[in-house]
Amino acid sequence: MKILILNGPNLNLLGTREPEVYGNVSMDDYLKGLKKDFSQHEILYFQSNIEGEIINRLQQNDFEGLVINPGAFTHYSYAIADCLKNISQPKIEVHISNIYRREEFRQKSVTAVNTDGILSGFGLKGYRLAILTFQ
Repeated sequence: MKILILNGPNLNLLGTREPEVYGNVSMDDYLKGLKKDFSQHEILYFQSNIEGEIINRLQQNDFEGLVINPGAFTHYSYAIADCLKNISQPKIEVHISNIYRREEFRQKSVTAVNTDGILSGFGLKGYRLAILTFQ
C-alpha cells in the first residue's frame, strides 16, 4: 500500500520545537524507523508550511492511505477540510500532543470531520498507530 504522511506548518521543526510537547526526535529520524517497520508499504512524506502547497500535494491523489497532521491549519483551514472531503482513500488525522488538553483554540479541528479517524496525544507513535489502521 502507498501511504502518504503529510505534515503541516512548523512540523519541520520536530526534535527542536518545544521538546516538552513534541519530543526530541526529528521526523526524518522517526520516518526511518517507520519505513523499516512497515517495509511492506511504500511510505511517502511531505511537509509544508504553506496551505496551498498542502492542497496541491493532496490533489495529486497518488496514495492509497493518508496520515495527515495539518498542524495549526487543523483549527481554521476550511480549504484543507474541503480538499480532504474529496479524497476517497482512507485518511487518519494525527496530532502529536493531546489537542484537548491544550489552549482552547487548539481543541477544535475543522479538518477531522473529513477524515476517518483522529489520533491525538500519542506522540510520534500516533503516526505508527495510523498506519496500523490501514492493515
